[in-house]
Amino acid sequence: MSTMTHSHATRRTGFLLAALLLSLAACKGDDKAATPVQAEAQAKADANPWPQVTWPLPDDPAMEKRITELMAGMTVEEKVGQLVQGDIASITPDDVRRYRLGSILAGGNSDPGGRYDAKPAEWLALADAFYEASMDTAQGGKAIPVLFGIDAVHGQSNIVGATLFPHNIGLGAARNPDLVRRIGEITALETRATGMEWAFAPTVAVPQDDRWGRTYEGYSESPEVVASYAGAVVEGLQGKVGSPTFLDGRHVIASVKHFLGDGGTTDGKDQGDTRISEAELVRIHAAGYPTAIAAGAQTVMASFNSVNGEKMHGHKAYLTDALKGRMNFGGFVVGDWNGHGQVKGCTTTDCPATINAGLDMAMASDSWKGFYETTLAAAKAGTITQERLDDAVRRILRVKMRLGLFEAGKPSSRTVGGQFALIGAPEHRAVARQAVRESLVLLKNQGGVLPLAPKQRILVAGDGANDVGKQAGGWTLNWQGTGTTRKDFPNADSIFEGIAQQAKAAGGEALLAVDGKYTAKPDVAVVVFGENPYAEFQGDLATLAYKPGDDADLELIRKLKADGIPVVAVFLSGRPLWVNREINASDAFVAAWLPGSEGGGIADVLLRKPDGSVQHDFKGKLSFSWPRTAIQYANNVGQKDYDPQFAFGFGLTYADKGDLAPLPEVSGVTGNEGAAGVFFARGDAGSGMALRLEGSTGQGVTVTKVPEALDGDLLKVTGVDHLVQEDGRRLAWSGKGEATVAVQSHVPLDLQRESNGDLMLITTLRVDAAPKGDAWLSVGCGAGCTARVPLAPALAKLPVGEWKRVGVPLKCLAGAGADVGKLDRPWSIGTAGAMTLSVSRVALGALNEADATVACPGA
Repeated sequence: MSTMTHSHATRRTGFLLAALLLSLAACKGDDKAATPVQAEAQAKADANPWPQVTWPLPDDPAMEKRITELMAGMTVEEKVGQLVQGDIASITPDDVRRYRLGSILAGGNSDPGGRYDAKPAEWLALADAFYEASMDTAQGGKAIPVLFGIDAVHGQSNIVGATLFPHNIGLGAARNPDLVRRIGEITALETRATGMEWAFAPTVAVPQDDRWGRTYEGYSESPEVVASYAGAVVEGLQGKVGSPTFLDGRHVIASVKHFLGDGGTTDGKDQGDTRISEAELVRIHAAGYPTAIAAGAQTVMASFNSVNGEKMHGHKAYLTDALKGRMNFGGFVVGDWNGHGQVKGCTTTDCPATINAGLDMAMASDSWKGFYETTLAAAKAGTITQERLDDAVRRILRVKMRLGLFEAGKPSSRTVGGQFALIGAPEHRAVARQAVRESLVLLKNQGGVLPLAPKQRILVAGDGANDVGKQAGGWTLNWQGTGTTRKDFPNADSIFEGIAQQAKAAGGEALLAVDGKYTAKPDVAVVVFGENPYAEFQGDLATLAYKPGDDADLELIRKLKADGIPVVAVFLSGRPLWVNREINASDAFVAAWLPGSEGGGIADVLLRKPDGSVQHDFKGKLSFSWPRTAIQYANNVGQKDYDPQFAFGFGLTYADKGDLAPLPEVSGVTGNEGAAGVFFARGDAGSGMALRLEGSTGQGVTVTKVPEALDGDLLKVTGVDHLVQEDGRRLAWSGKGEATVAVQSHVPLDLQRESNGDLMLITTLRVDAAPKGDAWLSVGCGAGCTARVPLAPALAKLPVGEWKRVGVPLKCLAGAGADVGKLDRPWSIGTAGAMTLSVSRVALGALNEADATVACPGA
């Protein structure tokens, strides 16, 4: 046992050292010529850069015999069923019973009863129902327990009351592998308590362009930091190989993701193409996999992205030859949400190529039935060979047996099943609070304003001050993390609450004023602000400018400063952003990332003890380099001409002199970089787009000024105020004939990846006069490619004179006939009757509970 552990540690250390040496060699200024021995070694590494990893689990002849005997009695239908995973929003226990499926998942927006705030007991009851269906052989078939997977990415973050840890970007700043191991253990416990045994974590992406909307899911831009964490968190989730705790009832199976290169796509575009040499792909983006595999990771999730034009879900050279071959991965490979449908020649319901490439289980979330049927046909026809089919099934059964699933009984009867006191348990929250403290990075401390004396009047302002949902970020109770309320976080403290508790205990006072207004002048202000929650797609940015066109947070800081009040800025974000103006305006600036449920952890560091001594010093160091401008996208340690605003590894402590000279306030943005997924905002169409008024013949006028009109008074457009002066357009239809207002894109837009998720086309509007007759919202790409959905019913339900957001699922528009891969008209509204609407924004996004959804035809 000790010898095995030592050898694994040696291999792991050797890989990390090799990666570090390669990284150092790539750094600017390393111009020394290589020796012949070094050159030969480099040539060999370039020829086959994949590290050889030793799988830590020894062969188990008894298990293999058991699997062989089980498979000998399985029909091809049962074998294919094991390869298929369906989402709980699209599958029932009866479906599992009939099709003998191998796995289910709860996607980011899938919950018991369709409610994001379903109770833990409802989750457990659902897990029991699916398990019992998989074990029911009354209609024939073998009793093979179903695996239930879920995105427990910063704690069991799908469950109301769960402990919410900082997102990975914050944990990376902590530089504490032992801490992430403990976080893995707690996540496993809270996941098991609610009935699931598979966490889709850890993410070991190495983000290289911070415009990517999933940057916060990565621990660092540094492959070395990611490598140091990957094995630790796998051990936390699964238990340590060789110990009695490995895959016991208090642990879950891990899913290391996303293989491979998701953090390196061109322009940071989610699900895009990673154009890179194989040596660099391995050095940077594969860094987390050797340590995770050496720790016994049971599953690896394939990535949506392509590498040099080839989708990873169909990449045999990487999924089979590199991952399972060279790196000796002994678990199974699972797909991502309908990711197989993006493989060339495939659809979501028909893709034998993905199985042949090395995918063992397809995440056919809402396409599972069609995928099952076509995969079955391919297996019977020999398109998928029996050898490949059996290999995939054996890998899946092997993981289920390692987990002890065949003997475990239903989820509620397992070791911690139903122990809901574990969810948000005080000892778990204490670890999360420690993680918050260690993740905070201090960028500025002018005049030593921090730490603050708690015995004073502290104003806590900003829209993040008392918003647990905002401080938790995406993947919190739902996919995008939006639409939550304070009651959804019973085991949490907002940042204001954390400060207020400590100030009161010390004899001071904390006052909450989101808008910064006060009656009695405070001694100091803490302004909490930052990005609103987002996840993939929605989070992609065009530049690194913070909220371009919206200076509300900056104005709040400046107003308080103008009143003579010292300001401590606490910045909530999923990535470094260009905030030079906000840093200049503040006395102290703290990068708090997305801290999760424990706002008290921030108070622990910002506030002194009642006796004036320091409670906790800043420990966090930047795991991502901070940009000098809003267009500094190539900004990773080791890159040529590396010149960040704050370098990788930067982070002040209270012992440091924290004064900072004023930073340049020129963002570098020229105005040509449009916001990704925004088609209309601030009174104008998006970059590369135009606003058009058209009649029934298609003839019309491009809006270049307001007021503007189509055919006299058929359709008129004027300016209107929403958030700022004339940031919207008032559209008045006279009812004298059909007329449409549309956003026309000069270049066709490819929204296939967005339609694969749950994104919507969202219009921020105000009904000034409800439609008299039919009205519709449509998208299109020429003749025969228009999708139209009725809009009048949704508008009729909205209060007149109030701004609301109205969403149409992209899936709905695709299902209605639009080719979402080439839209040149991503939004239009029309009617033949009288109607008046004011519109201020049209963009892709996720809706809150209070927003309105347009019903899909036939839904």
